[in-house]
Formats: sequence, C-alpha cells, structure tokens
Amino acid sequence: MNVIYLDNAATSWPKPPAVLQAMTECMREYAANPGRGSHQLAIRAGRVLFECRKHLAELFHVRNPNDISFAMNTTMALNQAIRGFVKRGQHVICTGIEHNSVRRPLEYLKETMGVEVTYVPADARGRIELSNLEQWFKPNTSLFVCNHSSNLTGAIMPVGEIGQICRRRKVKLLVDAAQSAGHLEIDVSAMGIDMLAFPGHKGLFGPPGTGGLYIDPNLELEPLLMGGTGSQSELVEQPKVRPDRYESGTQNTVGIAGLNEGVKFVLQETVAKIHEKEWMLTQRLMEGLENISGVTVFGPERGENKTGIVAFAIRGIDPAEVAHILDRSFQIAVRAGYHCTPLAHESIGTLGTGAVRASIGYFNTEDEIDRCLEAVEQIARRVQ
Repeated sequence: MNVIYLDNAATSWPKPPAVLQAMTECMREYAANPGRGSHQLAIRAGRVLFECRKHLAELFHVRNPNDISFAMNTTMALNQAIRGFVKRGQHVICTGIEHNSVRRPLEYLKETMGVEVTYVPADARGRIELSNLEQWFKPNTSLFVCNHSSNLTGAIMPVGEIGQICRRRKVKLLVDAAQSAGHLEIDVSAMGIDMLAFPGHKGLFGPPGTGGLYIDPNLELEPLLMGGTGSQSELVEQPKVRPDRYESGTQNTVGIAGLNEGVKFVLQETVAKIHEKEWMLTQRLMEGLENISGVTVFGPERGENKTGIVAFAIRGIDPAEVAHILDRSFQIAVRAGYHCTPLAHESIGTLGTGAVRASIGYFNTEDEIDRCLEAVEQIARRVQ
C-alpha cells in the first residue's frame, strides 16, 4: 500500500521482514503448545518463548528472563500489575497524563476497594514538576504508576528520579513503557523500576497481541488469570514458579516468535540509533507544523527531549476531519480524538476538542514528513 503511516504510537508498521518470516515458519513447522508436551514440536515452541524472554531481558537489563511474563498487550500487563499488587485501603499515586489502561483499573479499585488515588498534575506541555513530587506521598502509599512517555505529547517522564524517590519512601514503581520500549533506553535496576509493562506491537516491532510485564523477583502479585500452566498440574492452587504463575492458558507462540525477531532487530540496530532517527524526523515535523499558519503544536517544545509523537490542531477545523482528509485525500494515516488519555488532554487544554496525533516510526523518511507537512498546509489554507 502506498500509505504514509504516521500512527506508530498505536501499532508500528511496517515490521522488519524477519518478523513475518518467523511467524510464517512457526505456523508451518512448530505451532504446538509450548510447555505442554515433551514432543519435539512443543519443545521447539517453548525454546522460542524462552529465547524471546532472554532478548527482552537483555533489552531491559533484567537479570532473570523468567521474571518477564508475556501478556496480550500493555493493557493486560498493567491490569496484572495494578490489580495483582494494590490492596484494600492503600494509596496509589499516578501522573495527570496517564492512559486509561492505568486510570480505569485504579478508579475501579477506588470504587470497589476504597483505594485512594492521587493524580499528580501536569503542566500545559504534559510535564510534571519533580521538585514537588514528594508532597503527594502518604503513610499508606504503596505504588507509584507513571508512563515513561506520554502517548499524546511524547513528553518523557523522569523515571530514574521518580524511582529514587520511591526507593527512599519504600514505595513500588510501576512504569508504563507503551511508548518507550524500543524507543528509549530502559534499565529496570538502575532506574528503580519494580514493574515494567510493555507492548510487543509498537517499538519492539512485534505483531498485535503481544506484550509483557517485568516483575521484580522480590515482588509477588496475585495472578490476574488462573488455570492451566503446563506445570505443577497436580496442585489445586496456582503455581508459584515464574513465569508460569502469570501465564495461564496457551501462549501466543506465533506472535511471540515474531516478537522475538522484532526485539532482535532493536538490539541489532540499538535503541540509541532508533531514537536518534526518530528524534530527527520529529524535529523536522514540529518545525514544519509551527511554520504553518493556524496550526498549534502541543507538548514539549522543539529541542526538548521527547519520543516521536506530535499532537497538533488546525484552527477552525475538527481534528477528526483533519485526520479524515489526510487519510482519504493524501493517503496519510494519523489518529485523531482523545487517544484513550482524557487526563493528558485535560492537562494540555484539549479535552473539549481532542487533537491530531502524528507518531513517527523508525521506517519513516524525510520525504514522508515533508509530504505530510504539505498536506497539512493545504488543509489549513482551506479554513483561513
């Protein structure tokens, strides 16, 4: 398809060729149940899952690959972390730019278990003030949740500094890496991350239906799902051994085979190289948008560190209409609306309107960015 794809914050596309090759090979040669048989196909499937865990552990600087459990997506991983850790009457802190995958589970626990929730306010560019952070902690605070990068503005949270504060306070830190895994360096130990929820289908170049959760070895969660694990089947209760404890049911072997190749691609290219290219294209897009009359760009200013997400609006035209015109008239794929993060829209002042989001990936080019800018300029002229 001759489409300029700028919706990588939702799902990255295209994928490295090795991803498709690995998934096709899996389906043709060994798509059996991993960990549920001693025959050669089941063993081969299990080896692919463990190989992917090892590559993920290398990427995130995790010592034991078995501390990483697979999930369908970041949302499932976040639910496992939040609902598996937080207890009745505890207090949780999160930022004012969180995704609904954090907000909704917390609000559910607030309603059903009396959990207290504090949303640390963000400024108009989607950033939080680190110097005032400790004022939000309480004696019953058990968990701090924050995204590593906003899925609306691309603003990067100071996770390492937050991790230091949480360690001093003996509060656990859960990081939503939906927009940072594969785009930003992540070291769970150095950054004080106790739980890391990540997608497979975004910056790691895997297929939809893949993701995972890192859980610190000193931390035990109540499993979100219980059932067949392929191990310790004689037990009535859910096994304690990892990763089985958090992986009930048949795993997405074909998807994880693809994810394995996606993670290998990131390791080979390096996160630094990926971020550098995306940064360059992001700055090019921001500069061009800022020079178009009637266009407002939201989030961190040009030159500030951020991921490849650019939110903008054109004065006098609904963001949904902008996205529709870009798609149908210019073959440019972006996303408009609230991006499942009304908290962030409230922070930057777009809760009543939404915004257009263009999100850059590693396979985008300068020519594609320039063609997008030309299209936005043409749309803006229509309403001037």
